[in-house]
Amino acid sequence: MENLKSKGSKKELYRQLAVVAVPIALQSLVASSLNLIDNLMVGFMGEAELGAVGAGMQIYFIGWIFLFGFSAGASTFVAQFWGAKDLVNIRKTMGFAIVICEAVGLVFFMSAFFAPEVVMRVFTNIPQTIELGAQYVKWGSACFLLMPVLIILEMSLRSTQQTKIPMYISFIAFAMNTFMNWVLIFGHFGLPALGVRGAALATVVSRIVELSLDIIVIFVRKNKIAGPLREFFGWSRELAVRVVRNSLPTMINEGAWSVATSMYVAAYARVGVTEYAAYQAAETIDVLFIMGAFSLGDAALIIIGAKLGEGKLEEAYDIAKTILKACVLVGVIASVLLALCSGPMVSLFNFTEEGARDARLILLVFSGVLTVDVLCGALVTGVLRSGGDTRFAMLADVGTIWLIGVPMAWISTAVMHWPIYIAVALSKMELVVKVFIVMARFISKKWVRNVISNI
Repeated sequence: MENLKSKGSKKELYRQLAVVAVPIALQSLVASSLNLIDNLMVGFMGEAELGAVGAGMQIYFIGWIFLFGFSAGASTFVAQFWGAKDLVNIRKTMGFAIVICEAVGLVFFMSAFFAPEVVMRVFTNIPQTIELGAQYVKWGSACFLLMPVLIILEMSLRSTQQTKIPMYISFIAFAMNTFMNWVLIFGHFGLPALGVRGAALATVVSRIVELSLDIIVIFVRKNKIAGPLREFFGWSRELAVRVVRNSLPTMINEGAWSVATSMYVAAYARVGVTEYAAYQAAETIDVLFIMGAFSLGDAALIIIGAKLGEGKLEEAYDIAKTILKACVLVGVIASVLLALCSGPMVSLFNFTEEGARDARLILLVFSGVLTVDVLCGALVTGVLRSGGDTRFAMLADVGTIWLIGVPMAWISTAVMHWPIYIAVALSKMELVVKVFIVMARFISKKWVRNVISNI
């Protein structure tokens, strides 16, 4: 792949991109479907229950994003160490990341378990939604103790280009979650119907199964990233400092972005139960499309990061240009598919006529900006982070969503009282500004760096 201008080299890159990205896309699709299954099954109980689960999910979304943020920063090192064939430092990075993420997970667990009503009041002021959502938050709180290890193990498998393993495991977790939802929400096999509590408990069970399979595959079956325990916890101060320096902006980035997204929820939930339920359903459907497309960003970090770890900086930049072109194509295709599927997918939910109309219109807004969203995601989470340019990525991502997106959501709902689909459209204008900022950074090549030298 020395000369990407040749057709053979580009074909090989696309093949490698497909090998890495497709399993990530399928895993992301399956992982996102876990929330869809919760929403669909709870949705049969009514709009109040659907809205409660949607609002209750926000604390899990924020927690997951914080953990993902740190793991994303650590994945820069795992990918570059993989390019340098340094398995020992991969294990040290994994061990350090697990310790940090578990500490973060503990904070979220204590909040969800001991103060679920307080958590719910952050996202909604509707008494019925608070009461039902608090049950969902508390019964699912154990997930915060499982996710830190799960996220780091699967990140390490993906960053070492073993993307099929977490994909297969996610399929099993999805099947388990679907079955347990059916059993626990509605009450089968002699068990009581637990409603929203059953949805939360089903998620905990599926996470336990998923983590157990990861441990078996990596440590029992002696995967290449497995090794002596001392290697996972024998990191040097230099490595720890570099990982934190790179991961902290990413963690802040993802955390601030997730809080901003939850502020959208807080704004939209105050419009009304029907309107918020429509937004929640549309968001759940949109995630199915966008998470699959975002797999190109994850693949970009893995492929470009490995090349930077080898010290081939110019080739890494050429590869990034080719991947971004693929992102635009995939984004356009996903956008069209989302628009075409909006009607049939909304019909799966038990909506009133007004709720179904709002959900369809919100999905059309999402489809209109999906290509820009995919391109921004690939640049921020993939290209810039592959070279450790996490501080600039954080400033661009956080700045636009907080200075443009969140104010527009609240002004249009709380001040102007416009329809919810208008509010969603205005909040998405932050993406248009962001894409120009991050593209300029990409062209500057300031992100093209090897971050593992002299470790």
